[in-house]
Amino acid sequence: MVEGFEKSAPGRTVTRVDLAEAVYRCVGLSRKESAALVQMVLNELAEALAEGETVKLSSFGSFVVRSKSERVGRNPKTGIEVPITQRRVLVFKPSSVLKAHVNGQAPLDEDEP
Repeated sequence: MVEGFEKSAPGRTVTRVDLAEAVYRCVGLSRKESAALVQMVLNELAEALAEGETVKLSSFGSFVVRSKSERVGRNPKTGIEVPITQRRVLVFKPSSVLKAHVNGQAPLDEDEP
């Protein structure tokens, strides 16, 4: 468990406020400064992704922007073909360290294959 985070109930969502509270407890900034810091980090991530950059957080994972070309889809209810426009999608690829942690396994060295 990360220091500063209280164990939450299963299915609970960790929010921006929870992250700011953890920063407040661990770093010692004021609550207002902690919230501003979390917001600044999220803004930097969003800006980099909007520009098409990959964001890698060591021992956590990578956020990658992929381009999808236009294609024809099908409405599953009616079977009618519908054009799906070209777009960019955000994909998260968890690191092996995060996968191991989620599965309750010993942490892996991220450099191992």
